[in-house]
Amino acid sequence: MSTVTTALVQPAEGQLHRNIDWRGAFWVASGVPALVLFSIGGIAGTTGTLAFVIWTVSMIMGFLQSFTYAEIAGLFPNKSGGASIYGATAWLRYSKFIAPLSVWCNWFAWSPVLSLGCSIAAAYILNALAPLPMFSETSPDVAAYIAAHVGTAPADAIAAVTAAATPAIRTWSLWSHTLGPVSFTFNSTFFIGAVLMLIIFSIQHRGILGTANVQKYIGLLVIIPMLIVGVVPIFTGQINWANFSPLVPLAAAYAPEPGAWNIAGWTLVLGGMFIAAWSTYGFETAVCYTSEFKNPGTDTFKAIFYSGLLCMLLFILVPFTFQGVLGLNGMLATPIVDGSGVADALAGMVGGGQLIHSLLVMLMILALVLCIMTAMAGSSRTLYQGSVDGWLPRYLSHVNEHGAPTRAMWTDLVFNLIVLAIASADATSFFFILAVSNCGYIIFNFLNLNAGWIHRIDNGHIARPWKAPSWLLGVGAIFAYVNAIFMGAGAKVWNPMALWAGLITAALIIPVFCFRHYIQDGGKFPDHMLADLGMSSADLKVKKAGMLPYLTLVAGVAVMLLANWLFVI
Repeated sequence: MSTVTTALVQPAEGQLHRNIDWRGAFWVASGVPALVLFSIGGIAGTTGTLAFVIWTVSMIMGFLQSFTYAEIAGLFPNKSGGASIYGATAWLRYSKFIAPLSVWCNWFAWSPVLSLGCSIAAAYILNALAPLPMFSETSPDVAAYIAAHVGTAPADAIAAVTAAATPAIRTWSLWSHTLGPVSFTFNSTFFIGAVLMLIIFSIQHRGILGTANVQKYIGLLVIIPMLIVGVVPIFTGQINWANFSPLVPLAAAYAPEPGAWNIAGWTLVLGGMFIAAWSTYGFETAVCYTSEFKNPGTDTFKAIFYSGLLCMLLFILVPFTFQGVLGLNGMLATPIVDGSGVADALAGMVGGGQLIHSLLVMLMILALVLCIMTAMAGSSRTLYQGSVDGWLPRYLSHVNEHGAPTRAMWTDLVFNLIVLAIASADATSFFFILAVSNCGYIIFNFLNLNAGWIHRIDNGHIARPWKAPSWLLGVGAIFAYVNAIFMGAGAKVWNPMALWAGLITAALIIPVFCFRHYIQDGGKFPDHMLADLGMSSADLKVKKAGMLPYLTLVAGVAVMLLANWLFVI
């Protein structure tokens, strides 16, 4: 077979700059392990003692899947935006609408990290500046209240005294409302989160090199404490091995009673696998920066491989230690489930007094900032490259003098301010957003894991800087259907409307793509879109994979719907 070699395109004005190597991408992706803080409480609340198993299995799946992404990323040394961009091109021969679906789903999966992360970080800041008062039955204030209100139950007295002593900033809201399955509010959490988002935007404005340099130092400040938190309780004997048994699902979500391996139990387990994927698969963002690598041929594989090893360590270690120390009842506490008390719990595992406690809480806030920066860098480049390749509106293809895709970043920012108002309302709204965004992430993973073998069939003659073993491509294709089961069965665990809301959100790409392709571009793709493959638009008529991609899509939808029907709580 002939081999087509693609020359690296040097950046011109208005394009991304080749400023980093794999280490830079590693540090930009180093925010991914902090995603464990988003759902460690939620997964514990739905899977109980199985939580550490869920995290471990999900992380292993994510690592094996990443080899498919590493191969297809190497085919496109002049593109940014991540695996969704590279995989979308494989589907383009078979449907104009499936290709942009991959890009869109990847974006609305990653983008809410900004708002969700800012809401948790804002809650931590509020806890530090205006902590909730703590009272018990023996507290003088409670005793005085009972004396003044004879006949009041102690629990009611504690609630009344706590409400009276709660700082006003924690209950203040400019405006709140309920819309469908979610609520939204412009409260203190919203405004603190918005300020954090603007600060992160200003850092990203300097381009990828500046972002990588900042994240290297924040990453070290975050990764080291997470390792300490994960390791210290093991050596100090704080792990209670009884906290890992019995290995059965819960009888009901957020209740400590053990259940059984029946349909309801399996549904809760699959719900845990569904939401864990949003975090554990996330290190694939390391290949978002191919067109910004100095040497994409070698940097691409190294970036995703070493990022995967880091995530493998922390996504297994931290949940294991967390469960071993706190136990099931500790993990089901409200501050753990809603995320606001996770930093306190992790800091408490290390001990060392109030100073160490406060320091570790602040470092956990930095961890959230780190993953927010990772998300903004990756999701904005997905929007940028989607625009450059003719799938999203043209205005998103602008970059500033530092090579930062600023219009895509502004779009991310505005979208996430809206989502932040929802995430700031309550835990139910938070997990609804998380579940809907993860529906997009599962759809993207399904399409891209199958894009690996489609690229092998259609573009087998293209030189690959790194080629995955064929058996790993096969494992990835199988995992695509496993992920479809997670989505069909597990999304309902987090919200009855999550699956359908996710599918509707995914379908919104159709009018967006039609506007760009048929109105702005007259039904033609930009000539440069296929340049990395040495192809032109006319070559898209050759479909070597035949009906296989279509059968794959039909089978994926069937598996998802069957899982949704079979697995119920």
